[in-house]
Amino acid sequence: MTSRQNRWTFLGGALLAATVLAGCAGGTARPKPAELKPVVPVVAVRQAWTARVPAVNFPLQVHAAGGQVLVAGSDGTVVTLDAASGRELGRASVGAELSGGVGGDGRVTAVVTRANQVVALEGGRELWRHRLPTQSYTAPLVAGGRVFVLGADRSLTALDGQSGALLWNTQRPAEPLVLRQAGVLLPVGNTLVAGVAGRMIGVDPDTGDVRWEAPVASARGTNDVERLVDLVGGVSRQGGVVCARAFQTAVGCVDTAGGSVRWSRPANGGTGVSGDGERVYGTESDGRVLAWRADTGDRAWAVDALQWRVLTGTLVLGRSVVFGDSTGLVHLLSREDGSPMNRLTTDSSGVAATPVAAGNTLVVVTKSGGVYGFVPE
Repeated sequence: MTSRQNRWTFLGGALLAATVLAGCAGGTARPKPAELKPVVPVVAVRQAWTARVPAVNFPLQVHAAGGQVLVAGSDGTVVTLDAASGRELGRASVGAELSGGVGGDGRVTAVVTRANQVVALEGGRELWRHRLPTQSYTAPLVAGGRVFVLGADRSLTALDGQSGALLWNTQRPAEPLVLRQAGVLLPVGNTLVAGVAGRMIGVDPDTGDVRWEAPVASARGTNDVERLVDLVGGVSRQGGVVCARAFQTAVGCVDTAGGSVRWSRPANGGTGVSGDGERVYGTESDGRVLAWRADTGDRAWAVDALQWRVLTGTLVLGRSVVFGDSTGLVHLLSREDGSPMNRLTTDSSGVAATPVAAGNTLVVVTKSGGVYGFVPE
């Protein structure tokens, strides 16, 4: 089974079918990664605390805001942690396995279950549930007293944050395949920005009306798998400019003021990007780490030392670009030239989600449910 195929799921009309693309004949094995060279730490970092959640086997998006971190396990356990100390502030269970999460606004927390239910929590208790007509692998966006949900078929749904009442829903023409991982969904000013196939769209959050569409990537190839493109989370946002990746196709930046594409460049990765205003950073499917100039999209630097390792999306933190790998290591590279600045260890189960920063703490979650907090020394 190729890395491109195993993340796609067939759609039947507007509903996801249970069929997942099977393995293909003639596939080649992933080459063995080279041994890592020792790293002399340029930035001093220490592990400050650890915590635990149940195992993570879904596309978790860790949410950090106001000094708190929201994490979840696949079994439906949702945990709130204090980012500075790792102290558990709250724990709840939605009683069902998750397919998407976690979203929150400091008051309401929302996740999506494999049974296609959006579940909202407040203070450890369930507020409401709303059944979707399709699956969702993207963390709900909780903002402005509403909960916005991006469906796997790239439909958009807005729900009242306190009651779960349907406010509006938009449907797109059905695609035969969808990507089984988190997509793009974020607020930019008074516009809801979402990824639909290879396009970034701007939506009126009050009505669901589409204000603009911007093509980040176009379909290519000769079959459904190769021709379909989809934007993946996370993104780099600098003011009104949002940069995103189209799965195994391209990386591009869009000015959300009017939906104009600033640039788009071919790229072959499956994880989200990050940026700092000067460069956009991402990891490719072959384990290379790339940086593009934020103004033109020209290549700024490339690192091959981690080639053929399975890497997460990137996080810009201080002087570093941070990401995890499937062995549980966390890599810190220089934003300027990609040189190694430090390497951190967690457990051997592999990093489950793109690392996040909460206050002064770097938070990393592993597939076995380990939550690690790192701070500068």
